[in-house]
Amino acid sequence: MKNLCVYFFIIVLFCSCQKEKQRQFAAKNLVDYVNPFIGTDGPGNTYPGATVPFGMVQLSPDIGIPGWDRIAGYYYQDSIITGFSHTHLTGTGAGDLYDILVMPTNSRFSKRIKENNYKPFSSFNHIQETASPGYYAVDLLDYNIRAELTATKRVGIHRYTFPKDENTQIHVDLGYALNWDKPTSTFVERFNDSVIRGYRMSTGWARNQRLYFEMQFSKSFKSYEILDDKKQDNLPFGGINSKIILKYSTIDNEQIIIKTGLSTTSFEAAHKAIKKETVGFNFDRYRENAKSVWEKELQKIKLKSSDDNNKSIFYTMLYQSMLAPTLLSDIDGTYKAANDEYGLYKAGKDTIATANDFNRYDTFSLWDTYRAAHPLYTIIQPERVPDMVKSLLAHYKETDELPVWSLHGSETNMMIGYHAVPVIVDAYFKGFNFDAELAYKACKESAMVDDRQIDVYMKKGYVPADDGHENWSVSKTMEYAYDDWCIAMFAKDLKKMGDYDYFIKRSENWKNLYNQKTSWIQPKNTKNEFLPNFIAKAYTPYFCESNAWQYYWYVPQNIDELMTKTGGKERFEQKLDSMFSYYPKADDKLPLFSTGMIGQYAHGNEPSHHVAYLYNYLNKPSKTQKLVREILENQYKNEPNGHCGNEDCGQMSSWYIFSALGFYPVNPAQGVYLIGIPLFEEAEIQLQNEKSFKIKTKNFSEENKFIERISLNGKSLNRLYITHKEIISGGVLEFVMRNRANDNFLDKLDMPKPNKIY
Repeated sequence: MKNLCVYFFIIVLFCSCQKEKQRQFAAKNLVDYVNPFIGTDGPGNTYPGATVPFGMVQLSPDIGIPGWDRIAGYYYQDSIITGFSHTHLTGTGAGDLYDILVMPTNSRFSKRIKENNYKPFSSFNHIQETASPGYYAVDLLDYNIRAELTATKRVGIHRYTFPKDENTQIHVDLGYALNWDKPTSTFVERFNDSVIRGYRMSTGWARNQRLYFEMQFSKSFKSYEILDDKKQDNLPFGGINSKIILKYSTIDNEQIIIKTGLSTTSFEAAHKAIKKETVGFNFDRYRENAKSVWEKELQKIKLKSSDDNNKSIFYTMLYQSMLAPTLLSDIDGTYKAANDEYGLYKAGKDTIATANDFNRYDTFSLWDTYRAAHPLYTIIQPERVPDMVKSLLAHYKETDELPVWSLHGSETNMMIGYHAVPVIVDAYFKGFNFDAELAYKACKESAMVDDRQIDVYMKKGYVPADDGHENWSVSKTMEYAYDDWCIAMFAKDLKKMGDYDYFIKRSENWKNLYNQKTSWIQPKNTKNEFLPNFIAKAYTPYFCESNAWQYYWYVPQNIDELMTKTGGKERFEQKLDSMFSYYPKADDKLPLFSTGMIGQYAHGNEPSHHVAYLYNYLNKPSKTQKLVREILENQYKNEPNGHCGNEDCGQMSSWYIFSALGFYPVNPAQGVYLIGIPLFEEAEIQLQNEKSFKIKTKNFSEENKFIERISLNGKSLNRLYITHKEIISGGVLEFVMRNRANDNFLDKLDMPKPNKIY
């Protein structure tokens, strides 16, 4: 009897411990898995600072030294910090923003160096540095100052903990510039002894940027000093390279909090941002609020996994997928219109627009993000998708064209295509609410303009090669053709059959560059002749950041036709195999963007992102599964050098999210996702209306990296894709796993049909 009681007690204790473990596991915050330092080393070009999802403020440390490695302001290998500025780009190759630099100093250190243009700086190390969603902190070692950052949508919040010093200073530097950025006009005024306000007008990658600010301090400054290019001046001050130095006496461990409201339109709007989004100077409350906002967003996808390392990568990728697009409109909806990019402001024609029924977003890296980031938003950001589309349409109404790559109310015209089109068309067919007729008009007119060689493309059916440094003729032809397919599908659904016939024909223009003799898509001159001396692996001006190998597969609108052109399934498979096995030679000169190489496949750049999934069209899903798992495991790491290429405003991250869940949008506007291989034992996507979509596995293990069979809602899935409608309806997608390749679980091959939206 005594033994029975002991056994019973042990069982109860064991069950209680298990329940406690489960409770602790369930209670762990998902924000704790996020590592904002992923991508801050190597080619990732991310920043570690404080922001909220899709927020206007990106408050982050700046090393202060220019260069490719410091495009986002910060580089993990560096050891100094020159201050904390309020705007940054995430994962791009463009050196812009870095607005309104703040740097605390005191009498303990006064060294200056040429490399950061003789700005105040401090050494730091990663031991005294931390970052999490909505929060960044670091010790400025030379001053013994603790710096902490957090943010709301439109307000950057600093907390500095000072030692005792009679000469404590806070530098607000409006002339600070880095890389492509350059101030054109700055202004600062003292509103009272604890409030300053001003603006910073600048140019760079995006022309005629305008940023107004109000800065409120928790402690009044005792005096101040104004400098313009190191020369003293007086308030109110307007110049180009100006800064204000606010002076304090501090006791040991005294804290000063700063709140900086931002606006592209006015001081008043910046003030309203602070008034609406903050109350008082309780830094910890704002930090917790930012953390809660991020936790809510991350909870949209829940994982079951014992692999904390992979969970950390996954939730960091989910976090980074929400750093762009960024909010542009003020509390009352006002924002700097895109038709002000050429400096009409200076001519006295101030151009301010108002978003009356939506939040106006910008930072649209469309050449990257239309591929996977925007399709991901249609699943986990359905409340924001209409606003994003309306933002694209607002740009069209202001400029007569949809944006190509827009930033801070300015068109940069970076990269190629008119890729706002697939974003809009995808959202339309998925049922999001916006003006469809206006959207169609914007898509059609943006495809009929006379710039970016679209006029020549319409006339000849291809973009001819020329001597331009970035001619990109082949890539332009292929990407224009894809966007034309999207417009054709849009036209067909709106019963505009004449337009459908016109654009569906244009969507086949890629064929005009297909050389049947060589089985390559090659550049042509104006006389419709293929250029001589063609080498497929060479990086030439005719391919956008790629070569002929990487762009060969870019016909997502009609893979079947590309297969036929190639010579059928067998030849197509041989060429795909060669894509992943034909490695560059040691003496090949690879450009900066050729990273994450598997043969000629470059995962570090977007044109390759769909290619591993093309084996599904051959009924060889095991090859897709093998490659996708290899990319997931080898091209993403939970470390600062964790991205194999530029993160690119969420695209690199979104590829990971989709692929880790087990599917990917090869044709981003078709409403289907091709099956890959899940990385986790179980995942659950929270949908609207309290629905959820679960991805489950049986026989999940490290060894079982192939699929035995698939079911959807308990019924065998006899195809290698699922539809968007099936996902948002809720349900369960179940994979039975095995340790050997299996290409025989389908009764027949059923793949998405060309010229059909699902």
